[in-house]
Amino acid sequence: MASGGSAIRGSRVGSGPMGEQDRGYHADRVAISYWDAQGNETVRYFAANLPAEEIPDVIDSPSTGLPAGRDRENPPQLAKTEPYKTHLAYVKERRSEAEAEQILDEALQQLRERRGTAR
Repeated sequence: MASGGSAIRGSRVGSGPMGEQDRGYHADRVAISYWDAQGNETVRYFAANLPAEEIPDVIDSPSTGLPAGRDRENPPQLAKTEPYKTHLAYVKERRSEAEAEQILDEALQQLRERRGTAR
């Protein structure tokens, strides 16, 4: 067996010439950079014909989970989450202390009337 050069050595049988024509049309795209508060850059690619208002201004950084924006000097900060409020906290926001006393007195008076212990 002669060790001559083979045109198919290292390629799959049936494969054709390498090149863009075999891989289809390559759509035009734009690269948009996003930065998070720690200075990490994330690049996202979008179709070149996509309207500017459809490209997001803020994304979640895949490396840190922080919000990342397009402005490198002023990246978005993590929004402070409010703790869970109880029902009583919401009621206290809507009622003054005087209103609360009045409502409590009315509720106690109704309860006493039902029990027959009204004053």
